[in-house]
Amino acid sequence: MTAILKLDRLSKSFGAVVVSDETSIEVEAGEALGIIGPNGAGKTSMFNLITGTLTPDSGTIHFQGENVTKKSAAVRCRAGMARSFQVPQPFDGLSVFENALVAATQGAGMRGHDAENHCLEILENTALLDKANVTAGSLTLLDRKRLELTRALCAKPKLLLLDEIAGGLTEAECVSLVDTIRSIRETGISIIWIEHVVHALLAVVDRLTVIDFGRVIANGEPKAIMASKQVQEIYLGIEVDGEMEGHG
Repeated sequence: MTAILKLDRLSKSFGAVVVSDETSIEVEAGEALGIIGPNGAGKTSMFNLITGTLTPDSGTIHFQGENVTKKSAAVRCRAGMARSFQVPQPFDGLSVFENALVAATQGAGMRGHDAENHCLEILENTALLDKANVTAGSLTLLDRKRLELTRALCAKPKLLLLDEIAGGLTEAECVSLVDTIRSIRETGISIIWIEHVVHALLAVVDRLTVIDFGRVIANGEPKAIMASKQVQEIYLGIEVDGEMEGHG
């Protein structure tokens, strides 16, 4: 397989705070990669570096074989990167359809009926078609998350980055959203998904990477990674002997 994204020794710090410590990660075309780690580990900063809203201090980012390290966020979006945000950020005063249309025209450069039809198709796939004319600011949390997903998909990405999209949802809502993400995977889009709801990740991803203090500490088959004592200690707060600590 061919890597759609390659991070090579990517580093970024803010004074003494290191958010990326010579991070090297590859994502294959069509692969779904899960990213986990404790709060403050540098997960969202990694997304900001990948998408161009943060500039690395050193290292390189290759997307579809091209060095995009110095490319703007807009150029990367047009090249096929799109992301959702941990806190949904729709245009609250616009309808769901209008939000989608902004993404299609500005993110994918589409126009006219092509853009409109593309948005309607995505809205159907993300279970929001019946709310197309609803104002985004009036949506429930689940539907706001679905709209984040919709807007990212309307930009026609080859690589979709999801930032804690299942956070704050009920179990039933999470299951529903996972079903939608599974259906997106079937289209061949590559996915990187940061998530604290680990069972949601395990239902979708091919591989799991663990980050702590901006450093990759584990990478591999999801169930094997979650069974690692090192990962349990750092991420789950579990002692090597299996006793829980730091919970409550």
